[in-house]
Amino acid sequence: MFKSFWGSQEQEAQPRPQEIPTDSWYPPSVLGSQNSSRPGTPNSSSSSSFTARPGDRPQSLSPVSPAEAASIIVYLKDKSVDELRRLLADKDAYHQLLLSLDMVRTQNHVRDELKNETLQLARNNLEKESYLMELQNQCRIIRTTELATAQEKLNELERQKAEIMKFYSPASLLHQIQVDLNNIEEESETLHKQLLYKECDLPVFVQKYKKLRNTYHKRSLMHLAAKTSLIG
Repeated sequence: MFKSFWGSQEQEAQPRPQEIPTDSWYPPSVLGSQNSSRPGTPNSSSSSSFTARPGDRPQSLSPVSPAEAASIIVYLKDKSVDELRRLLADKDAYHQLLLSLDMVRTQNHVRDELKNETLQLARNNLEKESYLMELQNQCRIIRTTELATAQEKLNELERQKAEIMKFYSPASLLHQIQVDLNNIEEESETLHKQLLYKECDLPVFVQKYKKLRNTYHKRSLMHLAAKTSLIG
């Protein structure tokens, strides 16, 4: 990243490794990356002294896009060697430079907006807390009074529905027709006995008996049709 800058300055003064402050607050990975970015010299001993130690090399580096690298170079290309060394040694100076970057300002702006929105949502929720508590109390009252009454009424209607469906089921209707047939048969037998014991006149007997037998055969045909329909 600093190659163009260091290339223009190497004729004026070639920095030596011992000139880098030993009390720099930067992590070894940053120092290693700064040292490795400087061009080497024909002096083999000098170039080897800039090699980072194995313990100082980072395990993994985050990739930097060309646009981000270019924006950083814009801020650093006009700085002198002393200013760059000061950035390596002075945490406050580095922090001020970091805050002056456009990408950092954008991130801080977005962070502040998110923080303000979160705080506003929290305030709104706190303002509605009493209202929500009141709604919970009302729901609890409704659940224990009106809802309980409505549930009891619903259970009664369900029971009535089950009884009606059972009464009008095909099997129940067949059974009811059969009971009616048995009752008509018993009534016919009773009327016949009344005639035999002369408890009933013949014209009255004929009229009643004819009516009973007519009803009996109608119900019998109905029973047979319903039973055949169920079987089919």
